[in-house]
Amino acid sequence: MLRSLYSGVSGMRGFQTKLDVIGNNIANVNTIGFKAGRVMFEDILSQTISGVTAPQEGTVGGVNAKQIGLGVSVAAIDTIHTPGSAMTTNVPTDVRIDGDGFFAVRPSDDQGGFYLTRAGNFTIDALGYLVNAEGMYVLNVNGEAIQIDTTTVRSFTIDKSGQLIAKDADGNAVPLDDAQIGVVIVTNPGGLEKLGGNLYRLTPNAVEDPTAVDILPPNSAEDGTGAIISGQLEMSNVDLTSEFTEMIVAQRGFQANSRIITTSDEVLQEVVNLKR
Repeated sequence: MLRSLYSGVSGMRGFQTKLDVIGNNIANVNTIGFKAGRVMFEDILSQTISGVTAPQEGTVGGVNAKQIGLGVSVAAIDTIHTPGSAMTTNVPTDVRIDGDGFFAVRPSDDQGGFYLTRAGNFTIDALGYLVNAEGMYVLNVNGEAIQIDTTTVRSFTIDKSGQLIAKDADGNAVPLDDAQIGVVIVTNPGGLEKLGGNLYRLTPNAVEDPTAVDILPPNSAEDGTGAIISGQLEMSNVDLTSEFTEMIVAQRGFQANSRIITTSDEVLQEVVNLKR
C-alpha cells in the first residue's frame, strides 16, 4: 500500500483532535477562570531508504540520507495559563487573582488535600462558610475552611491580601480571625490535571511533591503571589478571533489530508487496472 495513504489518515486524525480542542475552547468562552488549550504536532519516525555516507578528501563527497516521513501525530495538548480579562460584578465575595496562583478548595473540612481553581465566584452559605459554586470550602493560609459568624458579622470586605474585614458596631474595620484567603503557587501550571467544574488537581509534573504544597498569603512580593481583587471575576482567556482562525486552518488541513487519501486511492486503482 502507498505510504501517503497512511500519512493522510494520520493527518486527518491529528486535525480532528485539533478541532475537538478548538470546539471545547469556543464552548467555554464565557466560563469563569477557564484556560484555553492548544494542540502541538510532531512528525512520525521517518523510514530510511538509504543512510548517510561520509565524504572522503579528494575521493568522493558525502551523501545525505534518503528518508520518507510516515505522517504526523499529536505531540502535546497544552493548557495556556495566561490571565483572562476582568469582569466587574461589585459582589464582595467575587474575587480574582491579579497575578499568578490558584485558590485552594476542598469538598469537606475533614478531608485531606485540596483542589485548585482560578474561578473566584464564591458565596457565603447558611453556616457562614466561604464556598465556591460547587459548595466546596475555600481554604485560608492555614489550609482550613473560612467561616464567619453570621450572627455578629453583617457585612464585610476582602482586601488585596485576601483578608476578610468586617465592621463592628462602632463602624470600625476589624479583620476576622482565620479568614485570609490562601493562594497556591504552582511551578508548572501546564502540568495540572483538569477535573471539570473549573478545578485542577496537582500532579508530580506540576510541583515536585504534590503532598507538600504550601498555601500562601496573597499579595506577597516574597512568595510571588498575586493580589486579590474583590468585586471582580477572571473571565476565560479564550480569544475567539484566534480560535476561529485556527478552526479554518484545521478545516483546510483536514480537507488537504482527505485529498491525499483520495489521490492515493486513485493511484492504487490505476495499479489494479494494469492487468486489464
